[in-house]
Amino acid sequence: MSAKKTYEILAEAFHQEQVETCFALLGDANMNWATALAGLGCDFVYVRHEHCAVAAAMAYARSRNTVGVSTVTCGPGLTQVMTALPAAVRAHIPLVVFAGESPLKNHWYNQELEQAPFVKACGADYHALHHPDRMLRQIRDAFVQAQEEMRPVVLGVPFDLQNLDWKGDSKLPAPSRDVLPKMRPMPPHPEDVADMAAVIAEKRKVIVMAGLGALRSEGATEACKALAERCGGLLATTLPVRGMFHDDPFNLSIAGGFSSDVTRECFAEADMVIAVGASLANHNSYNGTLYPNAEVLRIDTAPTTLTQGRITAHRHLRGDAGMSVRALVEALGPRDANAPSWRSPELADRIRTSPADGSVHAQEQGLLDPRDVAIALDAALPKTWEAVNSSGHCSYFFAQMPDRPVENFLTIREFGAIGNGTSFAMGVAAAKPGKPVVMFDGDGSLLMHIQELETMKRHGMKVLICVMNDGAYGSEIHKLRSEGLTDEGAVFGRPDFAAIARGFGLQGETVTDLDTLPDLARRFEASSGPAIWDFHVSDQILSPLMQRAHPK
Repeated sequence: MSAKKTYEILAEAFHQEQVETCFALLGDANMNWATALAGLGCDFVYVRHEHCAVAAAMAYARSRNTVGVSTVTCGPGLTQVMTALPAAVRAHIPLVVFAGESPLKNHWYNQELEQAPFVKACGADYHALHHPDRMLRQIRDAFVQAQEEMRPVVLGVPFDLQNLDWKGDSKLPAPSRDVLPKMRPMPPHPEDVADMAAVIAEKRKVIVMAGLGALRSEGATEACKALAERCGGLLATTLPVRGMFHDDPFNLSIAGGFSSDVTRECFAEADMVIAVGASLANHNSYNGTLYPNAEVLRIDTAPTTLTQGRITAHRHLRGDAGMSVRALVEALGPRDANAPSWRSPELADRIRTSPADGSVHAQEQGLLDPRDVAIALDAALPKTWEAVNSSGHCSYFFAQMPDRPVENFLTIREFGAIGNGTSFAMGVAAAKPGKPVVMFDGDGSLLMHIQELETMKRHGMKVLICVMNDGAYGSEIHKLRSEGLTDEGAVFGRPDFAAIARGFGLQGETVTDLDTLPDLARRFEASSGPAIWDFHVSDQILSPLMQRAHPK
């Protein structure tokens, strides 16, 4: 029997980490390893661009609450992921990327690159696997590091070493799941709870705002609802967890640049914001201007004073989100029936019925209002479908779907890069096979990785792409116009996405009548593959975020 190759043993080390899906684009430095891992039962999604392999792994990791795994080849294969790596770093998503390396034995190799500085400049970490005696442990340690630091780790393995017969010890080290600390949730200190409860009791207009830390904490959703009710206050979330309180009548939904008109009004009146497991980033607080009159209490397992250059909170309570909020509710005690309350049937009705953006814009003949498109899609598409929001100007409109539960709505936009929608949709489709996925995107973003339509078709992914087609880079034209400059460098005309879809073997529709959406949704649900719905929208309608940031 011939000896195993090194790449086979390395594949076994990944297999031991219970890697179920890997997103890949093959080349000399990773194809043998990937073939071996696939042979061990790992599902592979073979994409058409390296960036999409890493970006899809991001969405998969967030959807499955696991480590995302992807692979690209060395040199130019790795440089293609320069946008995806910092995006994963900013979003705190654990990834392990098998990147290969150029062969050590060659005096010259045209794809050679100093890969470590490149990767580290993106905020990820890099490990060169150059010695067989250390390789297996380095792989395990990469999975540990990715989970402890919540960021990507890239592994570089020269492909001439991969192809050597394995002569080291074939016994695999204990997997990451056996060495990671098993930590119970951290309770808050009783004295801190008492102090914070006394402060909260004096407030009259409280907003409980939850972030990813609350979503990941057992029982925190219901605890936050109970705290808001106890205070006679309201609920809100950061953008990544919009929909966490989708069934509560006093849910203001998104706090930050994407806030609705009513949400902004309420935050302006608030005298206390209780941030539960939220990072209080600039976008979330709208650069510190969203709640100018509120005292901020931050609940976190590792509270910090400064976030993105700002002092974000006046008070801190260290502890697990769910445990801390439940402790506050208990410390506050039963609510006095005569205590003043911000809640009222009238406010609940305003939250439910008021449009997210009430600004008035002139109607353009033959073009749709993007706000109407988002409202119609929200009404026509089942709430059980998985939803994915991309970035760009259109992402504001698509975010205004507060009744969709957070478990079925993915938003990753911490790096602000467009072009990720198709990748994120593929990641969600792989994470939740068999479920329809609807991806909301803009025309400029979709065109950046239009080749992945073929990937979706080949892998049988049931992805519906809804594209707001304004024939331009939406954010850029509004910024240029606000500066009094020509927008011709950002205007490109409206591609026929329905025809493009059919060219890839997908369904394609140009939607001009929003009343047809329920029937189109039923037809898509009964179909077996991906589709594009193309909405020609007016480029004269600015999102409120753009209106405030770039007034004419």
